[in-house]
Amino acid sequence: MQFGTNNYLTPMNELLKRTISGLVYVILIVAAVLSHPLAFGLLFSLITFLSIHEFHNITNRSSAIEVSTPLASAGGILLFICTFLFVTGRVSVFAYFSYVIFVLWMFLRELFLKKNNPIQNWAYFVLGQVMIAVPLSFLNFILFIDGYQPFLVLSIFIITWLNDTGAFLVGSAFGKHRFFERISPKKSWEGFFGGVFIGLLGGFVLSLFFHQLNLTQWLVMSVIVVLSATFGDLTESLMKRTLNMKDSGNIIPGHGGMLDRFDSILMVSPFVLIYLSFIFA
Repeated sequence: MQFGTNNYLTPMNELLKRTISGLVYVILIVAAVLSHPLAFGLLFSLITFLSIHEFHNITNRSSAIEVSTPLASAGGILLFICTFLFVTGRVSVFAYFSYVIFVLWMFLRELFLKKNNPIQNWAYFVLGQVMIAVPLSFLNFILFIDGYQPFLVLSIFIITWLNDTGAFLVGSAFGKHRFFERISPKKSWEGFFGGVFIGLLGGFVLSLFFHQLNLTQWLVMSVIVVLSATFGDLTESLMKRTLNMKDSGNIIPGHGGMLDRFDSILMVSPFVLIYLSFIFA
């Protein structure tokens, strides 16, 4: 009898842990985005640092790759801070020269370290910056795309979360036809279209309360978010599958690592920024 009770409590405890950590994650994002630009800047600087740190911890597992994790993470923060200060009008575009100098220094330092494969080190350093630091920095431009627009930034997260939830629920209940089985065996076409429907429904509801965009614009942005979020999720799944990993880390109990939580946003932010730039041009 005791054996059965333990088997029942273990998944319940895991579900409780996942629910609490997920709730804390959502509250932190919402509070940082809505409370004050400085809170947003501080939290997402930390997220940038942790995400790049996690990325290089993963890729450095290969004996052929030796990127300095602390330095690469510091470079990501530097880019994010330069962007935040630029969009808030505190510095001019010339502030980005500090980041350019940092990147050149990272390249030059490989010439003197005599590591086994400096070309791969350069490549993975640049990949981490382009894949993580740049997209997260783009959130600053969205936040200030037409004055101060915290609800536009928050809407990106809301639609992404709704898409993930819809895809999980519909896929769990009705998923039969595999969606990129080689990369992510559990995903299904039914789940994908479930996520699309819930994401569009979220865009419709947002249009009723927030009028920065009209209904058509909200729905188009929802489609962009859903498609790019799916691509971001598949990209990270491919990386983890290539490295034979289940999660990118364990910093968020029950949810995995930072890249597990922000893989969608990394692909969403560039496409949404391009779209909104046309609307607010």
